[in-house]
Amino acid sequence: MNNYPKSSRNTVKRSPKRGHYDKETVYQILDTGYICHVGFTIDDQLYVIPHAYGREDNTIYLHGAVGNRMLNQLEKGIPICVTVTHTDGIVLARSAMHHSFNYRSAVLFGTAQLVPDEQKEQALFAITEQIIKGRWDEVRTPNEQELKVTKVLAMDIDEASAKIRTGPPKDDEADYELPVWAGVLPLQVTTGEAIPDPDLAHKLPLPESMGQLKK
Repeated sequence: MNNYPKSSRNTVKRSPKRGHYDKETVYQILDTGYICHVGFTIDDQLYVIPHAYGREDNTIYLHGAVGNRMLNQLEKGIPICVTVTHTDGIVLARSAMHHSFNYRSAVLFGTAQLVPDEQKEQALFAITEQIIKGRWDEVRTPNEQELKVTKVLAMDIDEASAKIRTGPPKDDEADYELPVWAGVLPLQVTTGEAIPDPDLAHKLPLPESMGQLKK
C-alpha cells in the first residue's frame, strides 16, 4: 500500500487540499529533516519533546540513555505523535491576518517497541545516517558498553499525513489594491564553513560525508 489510510487522527481538516497521504511525500519530509518532536501523555500531562531520529522503511527510531524518562514511558506502548516540519518561506500578505508560511510538515501516529540488542546497532546506524549520510563508515562504531547503556525504540508508522503550503499570499479581494508590498521571503537551511575540533589529534581534510549534507 502506497498511501496511509485516512482516519479521524490523520485527516487534514483545515485546508484539506494541502493534505497528502502517500508514503513517498511523507518519507521525503522525514528524510530531509534533522529533529522531530515527540508528543505523548503521562498521567494526563502532555509533553512534546524535540529529539533526534532515524527512518528505515516505515519505522522511526529514537534513542537515548537507558534511564531516559520519555523512552521508558514510550516503551510501555502508549500512543505517540511524531512531527517533522520544514519552513520554506515567510508569506507576507497585505493584511496582518493573512500572513503565513510556506512549509512541509509530516504528522505520524503509532506506538513504540524496544529494539532488541541484536538489532540495536542497525537502528543506531539509521539515526547516524539521518544526521549525515555516510558518516557511520567514517567513525568508530559503538562499543559493547555504549550499546549496553543506550536504549533504542522503534515506532512503526501506523497512520500519517503530510501538509504542504506553497505559493504567494492569499489576501481578501478588497485588499489587493492596497499600497502594501506582499510576496514570499524564501528560507532555506544552509551550512557554514566547517569548524575543526581544536582537539583534533591529526590535521585531516573534510570527510566525504560532509558533501552529502541535506539541501
